[in-house]
Amino acid sequence: MTEETSKTPESAAEAQAGEVKEAEAENSKQEKAPKKEKKSKKDAEIEKLQAELEKKNDLLLRTAAEFDNYKKRTDREKTGIAEYARAGIIKKLLPIIDNIERAKGADRESPDYLKGVELIIKQFESLEENLEITEIAKPGDKFDPNFHEAVMHIEDENLGENEIAEVLQKGYKTGDTVIRAAMVKVAN
Repeated sequence: MTEETSKTPESAAEAQAGEVKEAEAENSKQEKAPKKEKKSKKDAEIEKLQAELEKKNDLLLRTAAEFDNYKKRTDREKTGIAEYARAGIIKKLLPIIDNIERAKGADRESPDYLKGVELIIKQFESLEENLEITEIAKPGDKFDPNFHEAVMHIEDENLGENEIAEVLQKGYKTGDTVIRAAMVKVAN
C-alpha cells in the first residue's frame, strides 16, 4: 500500500504537471496567434505598399516613354515645317532665277536686256513685299548696331553724329528678325 499511496501522489503530481504544461502550451499558442496576426497585417501592408510602388513605377515609366515620344514627334514636325517653308520660298525664287538665266544668255547690247534686268529687280521687290522682307538702312538714318554694321567712318559737317552716310550693302529683316545686317559708312 505504501507503494500505491506513494505512486498515487506522484502520478497526481505528474498529472498536474502535465496539465500545467498543456495550459502553458495553450497560453503560448494564444500568445503566438496575435503575433501571427500582427505579422500577417504587416505582410499585408508591405504587399499593399509594394503594389502601390509598382503602379507608381509603371506610371513613371509610361510617362517618361510618352514624353520621349512627344519630343521625337515635335522634332519631326519642326523639321517638316522648316522644310515646307524652305520649299515655299524656293518656289517663289525660281521664276526670278529663271529670268536671270535668260538674261545671262541675252545680247547685252540690246535695249531689251536692260528692260529684262529691270523686270527682274521688280520681281524681286514684289517677292520682298510678299515675304514681308523690309530693307533696314537708308542714308540719313541713325546708326543702330543691332541692324547696321559700320565698315567705314567719315568726317562730314553736313551729317549729324552717328548718321548713315552711305549704304554699301543693303540689310534686310523680316518681322523682328535680322536676315542680314546692312554694311554702312557712318559719319562721326
